[in-house]
Amino acid sequence: MRVEDADLGADTAALLALNNAAVPAVNTLTVEAFQALAALGRVRVVRGDGGTVDGFVLTLPSGTDYASLNYQWFDERYASFLYVDRVVVDPRAQGGGIGRLLYEDTIARARAEGFERVCSEVNVDPPNPQSMAFHARLGFVPVFERLNPAEGKTVAMMVHGLAATAA
Repeated sequence: MRVEDADLGADTAALLALNNAAVPAVNTLTVEAFQALAALGRVRVVRGDGGTVDGFVLTLPSGTDYASLNYQWFDERYASFLYVDRVVVDPRAQGGGIGRLLYEDTIARARAEGFERVCSEVNVDPPNPQSMAFHARLGFVPVFERLNPAEGKTVAMMVHGLAATAA
């Protein structure tokens, strides 16, 4: 297995189908919304047999004009980061290390591109202990919990990097 940049022309339908099948872990997107979000950042994929997309990660750099409240929380506190907006793995491929591979690729890319940290969030309420443990194993540290009334959930703001404390 290897991670590569998505071909947004050829892969968009598959990426969107994976994304929308993963609700409520991620929010539903239209083709237009997905394309606009992908244009702000970068989409990396893991391909299965025959070139199918088995999983993807969508990341955005610091300083991006992105309306996500979680992203904005990080952007107000950190000058240099790569934000994990979403990671989705095809249910048929789960348990095969694809999520870990996508995160390891993101961390390596962030280092290579000079970012100081990788940021993400994990649901605290409703609880997601598997994701919290997964992030901890990869070196992410919770730095703050915030309630998002619009989404009706509380998330732990997670940071991987040398400066893993909230400002």
